[in-house]
Amino acid sequence: MPDTKCAELDQNDCVMPVRSANPIRARSLIRDNLEKQAGCLNLIHSRMPNIKVFSGTSHPDLAQRIVDRLGIDLGKVVTKKFSNLETCVEIGESVRGEDVYIVQSGSGEINDNLMELLIMINACKIASASRVTAVIPCFPYARQDKKDKTGSEEKEDSKKLAKKNYDWKFRSRAPISAKLVANMLSVAGADHIITMDLHASQIQGFFDIPVDNLYAEPAVLKWIKENIPEWKNSIIVSPDAGGAKRVTSIADRLNVEFALIHKERKKANEVASMVLVGDVKDKIAILVDDMADTCGTIVHAADRLVEAGATKVYAILTHGIFSGPAISRINNACFEAVVVTNTIPQDGHMRDCPKIQCIDVSMMFAEAVRRTHNGESVSYLFSNVPY
Repeated sequence: MPDTKCAELDQNDCVMPVRSANPIRARSLIRDNLEKQAGCLNLIHSRMPNIKVFSGTSHPDLAQRIVDRLGIDLGKVVTKKFSNLETCVEIGESVRGEDVYIVQSGSGEINDNLMELLIMINACKIASASRVTAVIPCFPYARQDKKDKTGSEEKEDSKKLAKKNYDWKFRSRAPISAKLVANMLSVAGADHIITMDLHASQIQGFFDIPVDNLYAEPAVLKWIKENIPEWKNSIIVSPDAGGAKRVTSIADRLNVEFALIHKERKKANEVASMVLVGDVKDKIAILVDDMADTCGTIVHAADRLVEAGATKVYAILTHGIFSGPAISRINNACFEAVVVTNTIPQDGHMRDCPKIQCIDVSMMFAEAVRRTHNGESVSYLFSNVPY
């Protein structure tokens, strides 16, 4: 039903006033008429549709925490696989005209979970949802954001392959899979993306839709101050050059020093050498990175820091993937604690490794959802933890 204020605009209100003998009076009538119509349109567009939050199968615990904080119920959805392993998704309630949020993280069986997310987005879109937002705490394929082989590596490979008569040209044929994922999400029907600590910030530019990249930094700062009594005698360390900006930001806010470890890789998931830049002697070293997969990098970094005189070593990571030998490496390493957020399910990892601790970031995603739904700015979350 139209708003009563809009109903008060009769046909004469929508017609431009006739030319008046008094030009000032005519301009005043025109301005009043335009302002009245603009006010009516603003009332219509200011009405937000109801909100619905659905969860994929990758991280139902995080989705439940988000809706608990929002004070709503999780949407009904049934996900199943056919005998040939095709994914089938059925939305169990009406989403017509609703503001829909789908929570699905890039963890576990990543390819199946990504496909499930795409199907859920499309199912809501063709069911006439007003807006569909994908909440992706850990963005899948984020590490494949550029062609990864250049120059000397290609030349070295070319010498090996020349013996086999390969037609090798000095250019990379590696895919940019993060861009492909961005295209798939857009084509599926996503109108907005909410994620956390993208491996490379430029991934936001792969999209033609709005992307809110939240930061775990405020929650990390809060954890450091509450759980490391001697944090004022600490030094923030980046295990690679790519994390220098993240580390300097945290060090500035804590008013402590920072250090950097330069690493060279032989190949993916295998570190060749590490060079420490900075003085960590007699200090508490806090390694900070956006993610850890097999944990080879942070374990080597921790050993290097202890050799350089660090008294204690902590590792704080946004996304704890912990695949392959990661858990055994952490158990055998010299860490006081390895702290991760719950963008990826950590219950199993915490059972297998007592050194792993978890920071809950569900309140940040819940607040981002609430602010997006109400048309408010989310920039507050870039430097603050909501309570």
